[in-house]
Amino acid sequence: MNNPWKDISLDDYENHMKLNSVQQLQALNMLMKEQFNTYPIDNIMILGVAGGNGLEHISQDKYHKVYGIDINAKYLQETKNRYSHLDNILECLCIDLMSEYNKLPHADMVLANLLIEYIGYDCFKEIIKHVQPQYVSCVIQINCDDTFVSDSPYLHVFDDLNKVHHQLDKVSLNKSMQEIHYHKIKEKEYLLPNDKKLLQLDYEEGS
Repeated sequence: MNNPWKDISLDDYENHMKLNSVQQLQALNMLMKEQFNTYPIDNIMILGVAGGNGLEHISQDKYHKVYGIDINAKYLQETKNRYSHLDNILECLCIDLMSEYNKLPHADMVLANLLIEYIGYDCFKEIIKHVQPQYVSCVIQINCDDTFVSDSPYLHVFDDLNKVHHQLDKVSLNKSMQEIHYHKIKEKEYLLPNDKKLLQLDYEEGS
């Protein structure tokens, strides 16, 4: 099965995510600024980097290496174009996390914002076991209704995501991470329009 993320244009994705009725692009940008600056690390891996939202908060004084991972090569090219000033530290890798996670390099921290929903707990655990970060910071979407994509003029662009979407909850994610010896060190909620919220869950290796 062709992954539907390969066929969704970056313009459609970002225009949907930044609508006033959605506001996820803005919320994630704010959350990523904090994610980048909380822990004592100098390299980081961003899974599902898309067009690089949030990378403007990367400090070259702090970071020696930033890996941007995505399945869509066009997204990665746009990220490199937008953040050419990070050329000396930013490495974009086009990888299908479901089948090619063993190609991922090591990183001290992994960011997975609105990403685990599309690969599932088991795949995410295998990724973390392979990359062996000290810290993992995740953002998952909590839906108070039965829809995971907010209503918008771009709604039908995302129809095929139903084929790969997994509904998540924090109890199951915490359990999955504990199984590979990562314990939760932070939890934070961010309310969104349309009865949705983002939940940030951070973990540290060792328990």
